Amino acid sequence: MNIKYIFVLFFTLFLPQVKAQTSKEDVLFTVDSEPVTASEFIRVYNKNLDLVQDESQKDVDEYLKLFTNYKLKLKEARALKLDEKPSYIRELSNYKKQLANSYITDNKVTDELVEEAYNRVSYDVKASHILIKLPEHASPSDTLVAYNDIIKLRDRALAEGFEKVREEVHNGQTIYGEDLDWFSGFKMVYKFENAAYNTPVGEISMPFRTRFGYHIVSVQDKRKSRGERTVAHIMIFQKKEDANQEQSAERIQDIYKKLQQGETFETLAKQFSEDKSTASNGGRLTPISSGQLNSKEFEDTVFGLEEVGDISEPIKTEYGWHIIKLLNKKPIASFEDMRPELEQMVKRDERSKLIDEALYAKLRAKYGVSEEQPALPYFVGLLNDDYYKLSWKLPVAFEANKPLVKIGDEQLLFVDFGNFLVKNQHYNRSADTFENIVNQAYESFLNTNLVKYQEEHLEEEDEDFAHIVGEYRDGLLLFDLMESTIWDAAKTDSLGVRNFYESHKAKYIAPEKIDAVVASSAQQKTLKKVSKLIEQGMSVEDIKALVNSNDKIDVIFTEEIMDAGHQVLPENFEFKKGVSKIYKHNDAFVLVNVKDIIPETQRTFEESKGLVLSDYQTYKEEQWVAELAAKYPVEVNQEVLNQVKSQLKLNK
Repeated sequence: MNIKYIFVLFFTLFLPQVKAQTSKEDVLFTVDSEPVTASEFIRVYNKNLDLVQDESQKDVDEYLKLFTNYKLKLKEARALKLDEKPSYIRELSNYKKQLANSYITDNKVTDELVEEAYNRVSYDVKASHILIKLPEHASPSDTLVAYNDIIKLRDRALAEGFEKVREEVHNGQTIYGEDLDWFSGFKMVYKFENAAYNTPVGEISMPFRTRFGYHIVSVQDKRKSRGERTVAHIMIFQKKEDANQEQSAERIQDIYKKLQQGETFETLAKQFSEDKSTASNGGRLTPISSGQLNSKEFEDTVFGLEEVGDISEPIKTEYGWHIIKLLNKKPIASFEDMRPELEQMVKRDERSKLIDEALYAKLRAKYGVSEEQPALPYFVGLLNDDYYKLSWKLPVAFEANKPLVKIGDEQLLFVDFGNFLVKNQHYNRSADTFENIVNQAYESFLNTNLVKYQEEHLEEEDEDFAHIVGEYRDGLLLFDLMESTIWDAAKTDSLGVRNFYESHKAKYIAPEKIDAVVASSAQQKTLKKVSKLIEQGMSVEDIKALVNSNDKIDVIFTEEIMDAGHQVLPENFEFKKGVSKIYKHNDAFVLVNVKDIIPETQRTFEESKGLVLSDYQTYKEEQWVAELAAKYPVEVNQEVLNQVKSQLKLNK
């Protein structure tokens, strides 16, 4: 995601409803005499309350400091005329257009389609189909031939059996006969999905057309969705230096043998899984749904585990080696839980055309636009064969300024539709009639302008939309200001950054580390034996050969340079050369042989540059905000602030 959008996201989330006790006009504070209302502060405070990580910032006084600093920066941005930059205006316009898409819709039709989609994703269908390919804009005669052919194939399939006919007619060019196996909602184009889900098991659908041509579908079976699985895994990455894959394969097999010997999955995951994001949690992953993963091998293994507690054999994916344990099986999520995701999927799918059609009808009624358009015959009479050649132009005597249609308070003229016709000329092989061309063009022209009109007036019509756009407008402006004033300036101030490093060196220290071998085992007595062998000077490889065998792995060794936070080291482990005592760690036992202690060292400027730059930017920003506060005095109305505090306390 673009960093600019991450930055302004803080200001663009939907807001909870707060019953105002202060008046909308009550001024909480002024910035250089410019008022900021209490209602705005309350709204933003409540919206961001759950996003604030620092508990101190949830205090109203502390949050007021943040908010006044924010307003100071916006005051400076406008003083610098950053809101007049073409790039800023263009980006804000694009955002408004994108955001408007979620407001300009027909909710009733959307709700019906979302409910239908939930019913579809709740079941899988197993089907085959026969397709006679046909161009989307084929001539009527070609369309009739294809339709008659698919009817004949359906009759044959009913008499001879669908699979027999499917295999015989498939040529991979004009006719396709394919076994589609199992699929669910949104996996096929919408018309195909409708036919598959509406055809009973064991039957063949009537012919139907998609953009690919004419189909018939044979539905073989239907089943409930496989739902959701929660698993844990132990993962060993395929390291670049392990070109022959032997080291990682050997390590995963060693871990698998320990599982077969009765050691617990969670303990081994904590000790040895190289997926750092899950190892400390026993390898537990977030729940997985069918079709969600990029790795087919991993997904097939997950859904192949039958009983909770089952553990897979080691499997290889493109990411490395895994051992997977089934922790939970859950049916498909409830409708309410899936609703937001399904709504987005519906709006991206071709079924969104149904939503669009309902929207256009609603906007026509809302803005008083008639279904009739008496001017269309005039435009039909203007077209000639040049339109098919993409060379048609408006005639000299064209009645440009004559009123065509009014949307709200905006009057569209003949010239607007005339230019639309000129711009949207398309070469048409079927030589569609001028009447059809004009009628279809007018529908598109009118629908486009209906949506455009509502987009342009949405801030007036929808308060929630207006708030979000306003906050994004400010957030985008603030990003531009910070980028030019602080971030870019700090990056180019090499001397200032270097001096900051020199005066804060104590902050940039590399921690103490050890060069060590850690032996991990479920048996304490085994590590006592290992301890003696290490003290006798035996190598790790020789010790492994002595205490482990092909059938049994008692000890796994980890040999590398590590700091105190390494997953194999016990908490608060004391760095001391030699063989340590045996510790209980991650539900197992560990023994540490510290070969060398690497003391903490001062990080060089180059090693610390990223962190130094970030700290320097924070330092510069604090100085700059203080200068802004002096430039634009802030005055807080204490009486209104007390009312705000009381109101926020009541609403908790």
